[in-house]
Amino acid sequence: MNEEYTMTRNREWESLTLANDFMFYKVMQDKELLLELIRRILPEIEIVEIEVQAQDVVEIGPDIRGVRFDLFVRDQIGRAITIEMQVLNIKTLPRRLRYYSAIGDMQLLEKGMLYSKLPDSYVIMICMFDYYNQSRHRYTFSCRCNELPALRMNDGVTYIILNAFGTADDVDDGLRAFLDYIAGKPSEDPYIRKLDDAVVKARMNKEWRAAYMELYQRDLENREIGVQIGREEGREEGREEGREEGRELLAGAIHELRLGRSKEDLLKSGYDEHTIDLALTCLE
Repeated sequence: MNEEYTMTRNREWESLTLANDFMFYKVMQDKELLLELIRRILPEIEIVEIEVQAQDVVEIGPDIRGVRFDLFVRDQIGRAITIEMQVLNIKTLPRRLRYYSAIGDMQLLEKGMLYSKLPDSYVIMICMFDYYNQSRHRYTFSCRCNELPALRMNDGVTYIILNAFGTADDVDDGLRAFLDYIAGKPSEDPYIRKLDDAVVKARMNKEWRAAYMELYQRDLENREIGVQIGREEGREEGREEGREEGRELLAGAIHELRLGRSKEDLLKSGYDEHTIDLALTCLE
């Protein structure tokens, strides 16, 4: 890594907030902080104890897309709680929720077990945008009958989309304080002060800093899409220079999007629309 690259990544690290999925995962390794967050999101259920699964890619098969959950949690009676921090407003959010639920279920029911043993699950997206543009802090979905809306399927799955920038009076003070904090607003809530202290402490962790800087390097490994960019921009097919430039261009766009930059921001920065669209596809 050259000096300019290192300085840029270090500046990014020093400015990271809990809204960044990497920072969110690291801070939430503190079970007390995570348990309090879950209780604020799900006050309707009693949660006494939690077990956090390691952040590994869940692979179902060689031809099936894997999933890396930000947080996959089991409570004291086995209920599954998946929590994701989502900065980028992607059009496929509801289908991502559906897929995460399906992959999560595959980990919950072992071969030979009865379907009745499948525990309740909650799939939660904490978003830095209002996906449905209804100004709510919280959108909760469960399966109901179209003909008889009061009739629930009772399949045990609940989807929750949280909006950090909601303005409606639809959640209690505890959850609102957390969402306001994610949105960058100050708070005197004792729990929020603990979160902020944890973020400051995390920025001082040299191992986490190094791991974050490696994220950008891993983005450069997407060789096939890099080759495609090189070809479509008129570079000679097979030239290593073109492949390398394509990889760096794509990786830069992916990294900017992960930091919360919009497509419009990237266009103003000089990225072409095709590269941005490819980067968005990689992040879906």
